[in-house]
Amino acid sequence: MAEKTRKRGKEENQNSNNRSTHTDLYGPIPKTTEAVKEKLGEIFSQCSDFIQREILCGKNGKTRMLLAYFNGFVDKMILNQDVISPILDFFSNNETDEVSPVYMRLKDCIVVNSEIKEVDDMGQAVDGIISGEALLFIDGEEKALVIGVKAPQGRHVDEPDTETSIRGSREGFVENLLINIILIRKRIKNPNLKMEMMTLGKQTKTDICICYIKGIANEEIVDEVRRRLKKINTDAILDTGIIEQYITDNRLSLFPLVGNSEKCDKLAGKLLEGRVAIICDGTPYILTVPYLFIESIQTTDDYYDNAFFATFMRIIRLLALMISNLLPGMYVALVCFHHTVIPFKLMITLAASRQGIPFSPFVEAILMIIAFEFLREAGVRMPRPIGQALSIVGAIVLGEASVSAGVSSNLMVIIVAITATCSFMVPPLIRATMLLRFVFLAAANFMGFFGIALVAVVVLTHLCSLRSFGIPYMAPFSPLTSSDLKDSLIVVPIWAMVTRPRMLRQENTGGFKNSKRMEVKTSRDSRKS
Repeated sequence: MAEKTRKRGKEENQNSNNRSTHTDLYGPIPKTTEAVKEKLGEIFSQCSDFIQREILCGKNGKTRMLLAYFNGFVDKMILNQDVISPILDFFSNNETDEVSPVYMRLKDCIVVNSEIKEVDDMGQAVDGIISGEALLFIDGEEKALVIGVKAPQGRHVDEPDTETSIRGSREGFVENLLINIILIRKRIKNPNLKMEMMTLGKQTKTDICICYIKGIANEEIVDEVRRRLKKINTDAILDTGIIEQYITDNRLSLFPLVGNSEKCDKLAGKLLEGRVAIICDGTPYILTVPYLFIESIQTTDDYYDNAFFATFMRIIRLLALMISNLLPGMYVALVCFHHTVIPFKLMITLAASRQGIPFSPFVEAILMIIAFEFLREAGVRMPRPIGQALSIVGAIVLGEASVSAGVSSNLMVIIVAITATCSFMVPPLIRATMLLRFVFLAAANFMGFFGIALVAVVVLTHLCSLRSFGIPYMAPFSPLTSSDLKDSLIVVPIWAMVTRPRMLRQENTGGFKNSKRMEVKTSRDSRKS
């Protein structure tokens, strides 16, 4: 235990040293604006979009100031209105040459922008400039003012293409971190909704936000998220996918152990259950942890629709997941090993369809599945209008041509089409099923149904051994948690979901505090009281 504590302390010290390296690199802020201008010119040399503007104020221009920012990052109208104009107006009406009072007046009453921060280190000033803020240096002061005049950037809030829903919100997250935070706060108006900021990436210095509801989210999970993020030591964080690969529990597993979403209402529901979100500037995908297997077959429409229909659709999705993995392998096993299981009339049809096919069922299935993956990847990478046409026309032409040429049977084309359709019904697991399909095919080709059963047991054992931030991946089935089954395969009405998932609750609250989803009493409870 002591060794683990020392190791963690060593890692934290190393991380703090890495964070302070950039801050200490440039030293303190020079006292004169000429020295500041020269130093910034060296740091941002060959940066044509870097702008330094000198402001001469006071009697005979004795009060000198320097404004530094990147062109295009700041809103010039706000910069002129909140910073430059008030400074010029003040000095045109006041005759003072004192430097120190001027700095305090600038900070307290002259600059009218609401976002003002003081920095006393050149590294912090450089970080502010490259983050899109404007830096105001005053001659004679070893401090500077970071003024928030960043221009809004990125696309407007729109419906995400990757997660469509019939009912519910049409708003999706965008690439701007501040807009994403606003979208979350608009849905959860709670002062306990916490947003903790940090910076990752030695070169990119990407802003990362840890979002959770204090009192609902388990503090141990929140601490674990902080610890794993602080351990990331890399040059660039360009997307949440990079963060996901660093913080996942099992980096070699095919199954996702960190969730991601573009939908605002879906993320709000996850936070209210006790999960922790990780928001990254520059990407609309937001990570959620812990992530359980059952979430792969859950959609936001399940909670807005009738409970019986939602239950039916979840069973359909689970059945589609099993079909997309097992159907090609079961076909190969039946044709190669278990002829007696096939009905006689179907056997005649099957033999007639395979007459003249030069390949074995295994090779035939492999070729057809690979051809489908070619079409799917081409449809994704091509421009959207061309990609859709390519996928539809290519699948029809390829299927008809392969049957006419005697390369594939009619039944194999049907099986691959059903497999492909079922795989699209569970998008979070589409990559895992794509690879597992080949594993089941190979096992069926060598050992028939026994091989399929053997691989299925191995996969199920692997799933039961996985954990996501300390939470069993197969919860609430393994271990069995009866109180959480209300939101698993069987969906109870929303008014009956009165407790949050037990696995995500605070352990030090006895399992009761903050576990209620709503405070209203049912009619049965009122009769008992």
